[in-house]
Amino acid sequence: MKMLRKTAAWAGVLLAAGLPAIAMAQDAAPTLNSGDTAWMLTSTALVLFMTIPGLSLFYAGMVRAKNALSVMMQCFTITCLVTVLWALYAYSLAFGPDVNLVIGSLDKAFMKGVGVDTLSGSIPETVFSMFQLTFAIITPALIIGAFAERMKFSAMIWFMGLWLTLVYAPIAHWVWGGGWLGTWGVKDFAGGTVVHINAGIAGLMSALVLGKRVGFPQTPMKPSNLVLTVVGAGMLWVGWFGFNAGSELAADGTAGMAMAVTQIATAAAALAWMFAEWMTHGKPSALGVASGAVAGLVAITPASGFVRPMGSIVIGVAAGVICFLSVVKMKKAFGYDDSLDAFGVHCVGGIVGAILTGVFIDASLGGAGLPDGVSMGFQVVKQCVGVATTLVYSGLLSFIILKVIDVVIGLRVSEEQEQMGLDLGLHDEQGYNLG
Repeated sequence: MKMLRKTAAWAGVLLAAGLPAIAMAQDAAPTLNSGDTAWMLTSTALVLFMTIPGLSLFYAGMVRAKNALSVMMQCFTITCLVTVLWALYAYSLAFGPDVNLVIGSLDKAFMKGVGVDTLSGSIPETVFSMFQLTFAIITPALIIGAFAERMKFSAMIWFMGLWLTLVYAPIAHWVWGGGWLGTWGVKDFAGGTVVHINAGIAGLMSALVLGKRVGFPQTPMKPSNLVLTVVGAGMLWVGWFGFNAGSELAADGTAGMAMAVTQIATAAAALAWMFAEWMTHGKPSALGVASGAVAGLVAITPASGFVRPMGSIVIGVAAGVICFLSVVKMKKAFGYDDSLDAFGVHCVGGIVGAILTGVFIDASLGGAGLPDGVSMGFQVVKQCVGVATTLVYSGLLSFIILKVIDVVIGLRVSEEQEQMGLDLGLHDEQGYNLG
């Protein structure tokens, strides 16, 4: 009996000693958070809302009436195409298990292993994958703004499919999927490099390879419906809260701050562009203030989880002025035909935001703080490396893809189709039937 009591006592001691370890193991296991999940479901819908209808309307109002339906058709088709490719293999390339810090493996191809109970942090992996899908959708859709009114629809489909595979997925992995840029310390909270610089430089390559629209710049090419453009800009603004605040992947204080600085930077950029245009041309324009707002949204994207309100005002003002100058001065100086200023707003705005993230992340300027042992100067260097890498890789690969497609099936519509307009020339429909 005495021996039994001793055995029981020692068993109790060992069990008590083991309980903390068991509890810690249980705490370490990922668990579903219903609040985070609800917020991410909402954010996913908001970001999809940015492409259709937000970006579709924004671009449709900026092109000539004879091409309005064609850009909406392109945005809609890209949404469908990218969704299918993402499920087949692109999600795995971007976010599958890392291979040498370069690309994700194909372990998650065909959404293998992504089930009802599979978690990514505190949310279902299905929600995480769909949230990231919405980023993969809007990024190639942004490129449309640079080649609008002159690319063949078939060429557009091939270009977007190849570009998603060879350009977007690798860069997304480098920054967000465990690749070398993110591991090294490049900060991109919601897509300054992955989305905006990436799309903007690809857009510039598209404009250069395709060449200018017939009649550009001598023939006036006025927007068909600026009411649609302003409505689309408003939808982009609202959807961007899911874009930036959703990138925290949780309903917490960082998400709240990301939403606040997004609003503040956007307003500051819109005013900065408006006043710059007012001083330059004598009158402010609706297109200008809407473009300024988008420039601010772009610039705050990489910084949104790292900066605070006063830093966001500086980022917004810088983006508004610099993007205005790039659209008005740089395009005219170099003579390229970026139809809807995808490069001037998204690439230039993304560069401004990415570099200033390295400045205003510093705790001394109110930011979230730099990693241990990293100075502001070194963080800015890291940001510049991220910018340069994206510019070179995306620019070069985009140029090669475009050239190959041009040789195989041709990129550009016929002059007759371009003069007729792509609505009728490619789709046998019209956006506006006015009698």
